[in-house]
Amino acid sequence: MSTSPRYQRRKEDRPAEITAAAFETFAEKGYANAKVADVARRAGVSKGLLYVYFKTKEELFKAVVRSVVIPRVNALTEAAVSDAESAEAFIRGPLRQFMKALPGSPIAIVIKLMITEGSRHPDLVDFYWDNVASRGLDALRALIARGVRGGEFRETRYSEYPHLIMAPAVVAVLFELIFKNQRVNSDELIDSHIDILLENLSVSGRAET
Repeated sequence: MSTSPRYQRRKEDRPAEITAAAFETFAEKGYANAKVADVARRAGVSKGLLYVYFKTKEELFKAVVRSVVIPRVNALTEAAVSDAESAEAFIRGPLRQFMKALPGSPIAIVIKLMITEGSRHPDLVDFYWDNVASRGLDALRALIARGVRGGEFRETRYSEYPHLIMAPAVVAVLFELIFKNQRVNSDELIDSHIDILLENLSVSGRAET
Protein backbone atom coordinates (compact mmCIF):
# COMPACT_ATOMS: atom_id res chain seq x y z
CA MET A 1 0.00 0.00 0.00
CA SER A 2 1.32 3.43 -0.89
CA THR A 3 2.09 5.70 2.04
CA SER A 4 2.49 8.84 -0.05
CA PRO A 5 0.10 11.67 0.86
CA ARG A 6 -2.89 12.33 -1.36
CA TYR A 7 -1.55 15.79 -2.19
CA GLN A 8 2.12 16.55 -2.76
CA ARG A 9 3.69 18.89 -0.28
CA ARG A 10 5.44 21.23 -2.69
CA LYS A 11 4.65 24.78 -1.66
CA GLU A 12 3.86 25.96 -5.18
CA ASP A 13 1.22 23.24 -5.52
CA ARG A 14 -0.68 24.09 -2.36
CA PRO A 15 -3.15 26.65 -3.77
CA ALA A 16 -4.23 24.22 -6.50
CA GLU A 17 -4.47 21.35 -4.01
CA ILE A 18 -6.55 23.43 -1.62
CA THR A 19 -8.80 24.55 -4.49
CA ALA A 20 -9.32 20.93 -5.57
CA ALA A 21 -10.21 19.99 -2.00
CA ALA A 22 -12.61 22.94 -1.81
CA PHE A 23 -14.39 21.82 -4.98
CA GLU A 24 -14.83 18.31 -3.60
CA THR A 25 -16.10 19.68 -0.29
CA PHE A 26 -18.58 22.08 -1.90
CA ALA A 27 -19.81 19.31 -4.21
CA GLU A 28 -20.37 17.00 -1.26
CA LYS A 29 -21.77 19.39 1.35
CA GLY A 30 -22.92 22.47 -0.52
CA TYR A 31 -21.53 25.93 0.02
CA ALA A 32 -23.34 26.88 3.23
CA ASN A 33 -22.63 23.58 5.00
CA ALA A 34 -19.01 23.34 3.96
CA LYS A 35 -16.52 24.46 6.59
CA VAL A 36 -13.05 25.81 5.99
CA ALA A 37 -11.84 23.15 8.41
CA ASP A 38 -13.38 20.48 6.15
CA VAL A 39 -11.43 21.82 3.18
CA ALA A 40 -8.19 21.97 5.16
CA ARG A 41 -8.63 18.41 6.38
CA ARG A 42 -9.33 17.12 2.88
CA ALA A 43 -6.32 19.00 1.50
CA GLY A 44 -4.08 17.70 4.27
CA VAL A 45 -3.09 21.13 5.57
CA SER A 46 -3.77 23.00 8.76
CA LYS A 47 -6.60 25.50 8.90
CA GLY A 48 -4.06 28.23 9.64
CA LEU A 49 -2.03 27.36 6.56
CA LEU A 50 -5.15 27.38 4.39
CA TYR A 51 -5.86 30.94 5.55
CA VAL A 52 -2.42 31.96 4.30
CA TYR A 53 -3.67 31.32 0.77
CA PHE A 54 -7.40 31.99 1.07
CA LYS A 55 -8.70 34.45 3.63
CA THR A 56 -12.37 33.45 3.45
CA LYS A 57 -14.66 30.68 2.24
CA GLU A 58 -15.88 33.09 -0.44
CA GLU A 59 -12.33 33.34 -1.77
CA LEU A 60 -12.18 29.55 -1.87
CA PHE A 61 -15.37 29.39 -3.92
CA LYS A 62 -14.10 32.01 -6.35
CA ALA A 63 -10.88 30.01 -6.71
CA VAL A 64 -12.98 26.95 -7.56
CA VAL A 65 -14.81 28.89 -10.27
CA ARG A 66 -11.50 30.17 -11.65
CA SER A 67 -10.08 26.66 -11.69
CA VAL A 68 -13.05 24.53 -12.74
CA VAL A 69 -15.27 26.78 -14.84
CA ILE A 70 -13.46 29.77 -16.32
CA PRO A 71 -10.75 27.89 -18.29
CA ARG A 72 -13.39 25.73 -20.00
CA VAL A 73 -15.61 28.69 -20.78
CA ASN A 74 -12.66 30.78 -21.99
CA ALA A 75 -11.58 28.06 -24.41
CA LEU A 76 -15.08 27.83 -25.82
CA THR A 77 -15.60 31.58 -26.12
CA GLU A 78 -12.25 32.09 -27.84
CA ALA A 79 -13.16 29.42 -30.39
CA ALA A 80 -16.62 30.95 -30.88
CA VAL A 81 -15.24 34.28 -32.10
CA SER A 82 -12.39 32.73 -34.11
CA ASP A 83 -12.53 32.49 -37.88
CA ALA A 84 -10.92 29.04 -37.82
CA GLU A 85 -14.21 27.41 -38.80
CA SER A 86 -17.63 28.57 -39.92
CA ALA A 87 -20.21 29.57 -37.36
CA GLU A 88 -22.38 26.60 -38.31
CA ALA A 89 -19.44 24.19 -38.00
CA PHE A 90 -18.67 25.59 -34.56
CA ILE A 91 -22.27 25.02 -33.43
CA ARG A 92 -22.33 21.49 -34.85
CA GLY A 93 -18.93 20.65 -33.37
CA PRO A 94 -17.39 22.35 -30.31
CA LEU A 95 -20.59 23.95 -29.01
CA ARG A 96 -22.58 20.72 -29.33
CA GLN A 97 -19.80 18.80 -27.53
CA PHE A 98 -19.65 21.39 -24.75
CA MET A 99 -23.41 21.29 -24.24
CA LYS A 100 -23.50 17.50 -24.16
CA ALA A 101 -20.68 17.36 -21.63
CA LEU A 102 -22.18 20.03 -19.38
CA PRO A 103 -24.74 17.97 -17.36
CA GLY A 104 -22.09 15.59 -16.00
CA SER A 105 -19.24 18.07 -15.77
CA PRO A 106 -17.71 19.96 -12.83
CA ILE A 107 -19.36 23.08 -14.23
CA ALA A 108 -22.76 21.50 -13.56
CA ILE A 109 -21.89 21.15 -9.88
CA VAL A 110 -21.09 24.85 -9.68
CA ILE A 111 -24.33 25.69 -11.52
CA LYS A 112 -26.28 23.58 -9.02
CA LEU A 113 -24.64 25.46 -6.15
CA MET A 114 -25.62 28.76 -7.77
CA ILE A 115 -29.22 27.57 -8.13
CA THR A 116 -29.64 26.10 -4.65
CA GLU A 117 -27.65 28.65 -2.63
CA GLY A 118 -27.19 31.72 -4.81
CA SER A 119 -30.07 33.66 -3.27
CA ARG A 120 -28.26 33.61 0.09
CA HIS A 121 -24.91 34.60 -1.42
CA PRO A 122 -25.53 37.37 -3.98
CA ASP A 123 -21.86 38.36 -4.10
CA LEU A 124 -20.98 34.92 -5.43
CA VAL A 125 -23.78 35.13 -8.01
CA ASP A 126 -22.45 38.52 -9.15
CA PHE A 127 -18.96 37.05 -9.44
CA TYR A 128 -20.26 34.15 -11.53
CA TRP A 129 -22.25 36.49 -13.75
CA ASP A 130 -19.32 38.84 -14.36
CA ASN A 131 -16.74 36.14 -15.00
CA VAL A 132 -18.72 33.33 -16.60
CA ALA A 133 -22.34 33.80 -17.65
CA SER A 134 -22.18 37.29 -19.17
CA ARG A 135 -18.98 36.47 -21.04
CA GLY A 136 -20.50 33.31 -22.44
CA LEU A 137 -23.58 35.16 -23.64
CA ASP A 138 -21.44 37.86 -25.25
CA ALA A 139 -19.48 35.17 -27.09
CA LEU A 140 -22.68 33.59 -28.39
CA ARG A 141 -23.87 36.99 -29.62
CA ALA A 142 -20.54 37.42 -31.40
CA LEU A 143 -20.87 33.95 -32.91
CA ILE A 144 -24.32 34.71 -34.32
CA ALA A 145 -23.11 38.08 -35.62
CA ARG A 146 -20.19 36.36 -37.34
CA GLY A 147 -22.59 33.95 -39.00
CA VAL A 148 -24.79 36.82 -40.19
CA ARG A 149 -21.81 38.76 -41.56
CA GLY A 150 -20.59 35.68 -43.39
CA GLY A 151 -23.94 35.03 -45.00
CA GLU A 152 -24.53 31.78 -43.12
CA PHE A 153 -27.29 33.06 -40.85
CA ARG A 154 -30.20 35.42 -41.14
CA GLU A 155 -31.13 37.99 -38.52
CA THR A 156 -33.13 36.37 -35.73
CA ARG A 157 -34.02 36.92 -32.09
CA TYR A 158 -31.09 34.70 -31.12
CA SER A 159 -28.91 37.78 -31.39
CA GLU A 160 -30.99 39.43 -28.68
CA TYR A 161 -31.53 36.29 -26.62
CA PRO A 162 -28.48 34.02 -26.95
CA HIS A 163 -29.69 32.43 -23.69
CA LEU A 164 -31.94 30.29 -25.90
CA ILE A 165 -28.91 28.62 -27.44
CA MET A 166 -27.70 27.14 -24.16
CA ALA A 167 -31.16 26.53 -22.71
CA PRO A 168 -31.38 22.75 -23.34
CA ALA A 169 -28.06 22.09 -21.59
CA VAL A 170 -29.22 24.09 -18.58
CA VAL A 171 -32.57 22.24 -18.66
CA ALA A 172 -30.66 18.94 -18.54
CA VAL A 173 -28.78 20.12 -15.45
CA LEU A 174 -32.00 21.31 -13.80
CA PHE A 175 -33.84 18.11 -14.67
CA GLU A 176 -31.16 16.03 -12.98
CA LEU A 177 -31.20 18.33 -9.95
CA ILE A 178 -34.99 18.34 -9.47
CA PHE A 179 -36.12 14.96 -10.80
CA LYS A 180 -33.43 12.69 -9.44
CA ASN A 181 -35.30 9.46 -10.21
CA GLN A 182 -36.13 10.46 -13.77
CA ARG A 183 -33.73 10.57 -16.67
CA VAL A 184 -33.75 12.70 -19.77
CA ASN A 185 -31.62 11.77 -22.75
CA SER A 186 -29.68 15.01 -22.77
CA ASP A 187 -27.66 14.03 -25.88
CA GLU A 188 -30.83 13.57 -27.94
CA LEU A 189 -32.32 16.72 -26.44
CA ILE A 190 -29.28 18.75 -27.49
CA ASP A 191 -29.05 17.13 -30.94
CA SER A 192 -32.69 18.01 -31.58
CA HIS A 193 -32.12 21.53 -30.35
CA ILE A 194 -29.08 22.04 -32.61
CA ASP A 195 -31.12 20.94 -35.64
CA ILE A 196 -33.95 23.34 -34.77
CA LEU A 197 -31.51 26.15 -33.97
CA LEU A 198 -29.67 25.88 -37.28
CA GLU A 199 -32.90 25.53 -39.25
CA ASN A 200 -34.07 28.81 -37.73
CA LEU A 201 -30.74 30.52 -38.32
CA SER A 202 -30.24 29.33 -41.87
CA VAL A 203 -30.73 31.96 -44.57
CA SER A 204 -32.72 29.40 -46.54
CA GLY A 205 -34.79 28.39 -43.53
CA ARG A 206 -33.32 24.89 -43.59
CA ALA A 207 -29.84 24.01 -42.38
CA GLU A 208 -27.66 21.45 -44.11
CA THR A 209 -27.84 17.95 -42.60
